[in-house]
Amino acid sequence: MAQVQDMTPSKEDVGARFTSDHYSPYAGRNFPTQVLWGDTHLHTEVSVDAGTMTRLSQEDAFRFARGEEVTTTHGLRAKLGRPLDWLVVSDHAEMYGLMPQLLAGDPQVLSTPQGKAWYDELVSNDRDRIFDTAMEIVASLSTDTPPIDNADAIKSAWQTYTALADRYNDPGTFTAMIGYEWTAEGGDNIHRNVLFRDNAAMANRVVPYSQFDSKNPEDLWAHLAEYEDLTGGDVLAIPHNGNLSNGRLFSVSNYDGTPLTAELAALRARFEPVIETTQIKGDSEAHPFLSPDDEFADFDTWDASNLNGTQAKIPEMLQYEYTREAYKTGLMLEEQLGINPYKAGQIGSTDAHTGMAAVEEENFFGKHSGVEPEPNRWEHVVIEAPDPEFTIYGWQQASGGYAAAWATENTREAIFDAIERREVYGTTGSRITLRFFGGWDFAPEDAASRLPADIGYAKGVPMGSDLPAQTGGDAPSFLIAALKDSYSGNLDRVQVIKGWLNSDGTRGEKVYNVAWSGDRQLDADGKLPGVGNTVDVAKATWTNSIGAPELITQWQDPDFDPSVRAFYYVRVIEIPTPRWTAYEAMRFDVQMDSNVPMTTTERAYSSPIWYTPQG
Repeated sequence: MAQVQDMTPSKEDVGARFTSDHYSPYAGRNFPTQVLWGDTHLHTEVSVDAGTMTRLSQEDAFRFARGEEVTTTHGLRAKLGRPLDWLVVSDHAEMYGLMPQLLAGDPQVLSTPQGKAWYDELVSNDRDRIFDTAMEIVASLSTDTPPIDNADAIKSAWQTYTALADRYNDPGTFTAMIGYEWTAEGGDNIHRNVLFRDNAAMANRVVPYSQFDSKNPEDLWAHLAEYEDLTGGDVLAIPHNGNLSNGRLFSVSNYDGTPLTAELAALRARFEPVIETTQIKGDSEAHPFLSPDDEFADFDTWDASNLNGTQAKIPEMLQYEYTREAYKTGLMLEEQLGINPYKAGQIGSTDAHTGMAAVEEENFFGKHSGVEPEPNRWEHVVIEAPDPEFTIYGWQQASGGYAAAWATENTREAIFDAIERREVYGTTGSRITLRFFGGWDFAPEDAASRLPADIGYAKGVPMGSDLPAQTGGDAPSFLIAALKDSYSGNLDRVQVIKGWLNSDGTRGEKVYNVAWSGDRQLDADGKLPGVGNTVDVAKATWTNSIGAPELITQWQDPDFDPSVRAFYYVRVIEIPTPRWTAYEAMRFDVQMDSNVPMTTTERAYSSPIWYTPQG
């Protein structure tokens, strides 16, 4: 990679710069300077499905996220390696709070035949019976009416939770954000996490909107609009990972199958500013079928069926499931409708049903508490499908991810605002620091700055933004800075992914390697040789003798066409490190099947920057 020339200012330049009242480079700075790590997607015993197995409470979840030690459902001591900065406990809206009632033997619940049957199974101490009952309860979420009516309990449980979130919310130190999950069409994963900017007093003016109110996401958006009109508050929804939706999450149709309208596209754009790209149930950034020239597209891929294994996946579905394709679809819809419903940022989150946002590879507690770390966890069933071909086993779980927000302070308001303006990014679990700015005037010497954000905000716009109207230069230029997670692997490379819409309606994409470690050279096709692999699988360790601790670069699009709509986002790849399965094999001295991956390449995905032709 070409070396950036020495741009150290002369003594005369320094003297000229610092003769005013702004000697301090930080004085008057009003842009976001903190990257705050969180999880928007965590379940506890209050969720109907999680509560069949986990005994951790919402309070346990907040305590664990802020760095305290908890005891897991099966009696293990657990603690995060590093606390999170913020958390949304997003328990399912459907029959919210039923499971604690049920397991406590609430007379009102046990007076119903269904409640009594479930109770008897769940207290049986028979793991197989408990698991089968859990799956039955999960399946009940796809019915049209709740099998047990607990409307009064829902209101009480919601108000208990919002009060708890207010109590654990500590501005400047730890943010406990109020939220829940709307879970619709259980087989096709079109779920949303709802997040409030507001406190308990505001959030208590509604109860969680559930699929028993409507299975149509358009009705959810209308409900959110009503909440804002009623309270003057602020709320948003985050679509889940699209890889298990069987072509439904990022479609070009309304819920009823009719063509998407501009009105509904605008409503979606208003309430869904970000997408959950990566989590425990696999990665949804890209797919090798859709991006055959991208050697990093096949990462933690779950593509056999929909969420519950009731419908096989076919190739035609894939383009409506992955974030990169959704961005292309958004460009097309914007040209047709005048609005881009998929102009959304990217985040990661866990979707853990354990009450613990624990996705560090060496500290991974999995999807649910049916099986916690033990010698044969890797081969236990996680999601049982009617067709065994689609059943998901322990080793297939991905240890990811987290949401990173560039915020002015650690408060509900600042983090929510960062999500709403899309100045966020997602990772697969490691804590890579990533800055991404776009503009028209970035120069190679800008990459020499030790304060890249100062230049980035001064000369351009951050991730999640639209490029401003062109003011000079032949093509947009970008300033990118990535810093390794101090507890994880060095950085292999930084890539810019560009997608565009051709004048004939066809769509294109290209992956550019723009910065990398070592003295590797691009080949004629722009491909970069592999960085190598230092992982000792048997010892579940690695060395950072390859890769780089940071990569900073300026890059200008060499293929820019000013007449073509486009988006750009950054993907940062780490060197290989041990996967959670390697830690498990080492700790329990077990031999896993040869098809079980033992290494991973952690990564970060920025929110895009969009370009729209003028005129």
